[in-house]
Amino acid sequence: MNNRFTSLLRKELLDAVRDKRSVMAGLYYAFFTPVLLAVVLTAVINKATNPEDIEITITNGIEASNLVNYLSDRGISQGDDPDKLKNIELVISTDFSKQLNRAEPAEVTLIADQSEDSLRTAIARIKRALGSYSSEMVSLRLISRGINPNIINPVKVHIQDQATAVSKGGQIMGVMTMLMILSVFVAGMNLAIDTSAGERERNSLALLLSHPVSVLQLVMSKTVAVSIFGMLGLILTIIVSKFVYPFVPWQELGFSVDISGSFVLGALLAGFSVAIFAASMQLFVSFMAKSFKEAQTYISFVMFVPIAMSYAATLDFAVEELRWAPVSGQLQALIDLAKGKEIPLLQLAVSCLSTLIISLALIFGMERLLKSEKIVFGL
Repeated sequence: MNNRFTSLLRKELLDAVRDKRSVMAGLYYAFFTPVLLAVVLTAVINKATNPEDIEITITNGIEASNLVNYLSDRGISQGDDPDKLKNIELVISTDFSKQLNRAEPAEVTLIADQSEDSLRTAIARIKRALGSYSSEMVSLRLISRGINPNIINPVKVHIQDQATAVSKGGQIMGVMTMLMILSVFVAGMNLAIDTSAGERERNSLALLLSHPVSVLQLVMSKTVAVSIFGMLGLILTIIVSKFVYPFVPWQELGFSVDISGSFVLGALLAGFSVAIFAASMQLFVSFMAKSFKEAQTYISFVMFVPIAMSYAATLDFAVEELRWAPVSGQLQALIDLAKGKEIPLLQLAVSCLSTLIISLALIFGMERLLKSEKIVFGL
């Protein structure tokens, strides 16, 4: 019996290796996603910590030379180069100086299309600079009248951030961990479709079932083969992440992101149950579909459910039960591990066990399906 299962598993793996295009498509995700994420995060961090100067149109700037100089010191100035000039205009009132001298509100108008995505960051910077200038003018007015400026701040709030660099980095690791879990689903997806709906279209599924092997052995061999490629996707994602993430300037944000040995071990242990679940779910849906293309459509839709649950578990308003649910429970445990917290062993054990129970139910469900001629021949 073991020899038959081993032979079936070898056959599934050899077929997968021969079909390099479909298998590599899943592994490409595992390789390139961490690289692209690292590139994007590096660009975002560099832009956030080293903002470029903003060139805008300032009308009546001569009426408020102090304000113009104040903005210029903060990288906001009158632009002359049409290529760098942003479509933002700051109109200063012609009575700006007189209004200030009379201790009246001096008017400025910011004209811009706030629905334009490319201008939102610049508009926000200009608003902050104008607000800061206004606060300084209020303080100067109070001082000139012999009044302590602190009188307008009756409550002074001190915030003590107890988060460590590692725990702050854990927030970013939440996104990375989701991508790692997702790689398990993506890496084996094409193989799951090909070894089920694909074999049925090639009429090789019925031929396999005619051999002296049990249906359960056939289902188990396919599930294990797809699970192996799912784990390969996870391992590849971890290896690439380990090499590329140190090049991201986390220190600029006060973060520390480290894919430690304990995190790798936890990801592999949690990923094992997720890989079996992903394989059994994808195979079950593919066998239910009547064609290869239909299976692709169904799997793309069904995969959204565990992914959505995983994402929902990371939100502040998420219900506590999601931390115990399949897939989302493993994800939360890995995020806690990345933040340097103690691993919730009971939570992780329950989520892994429930994931395996659902997987077994799907495996026995497939065994029952393949005893039906309608499923085997796609009728």
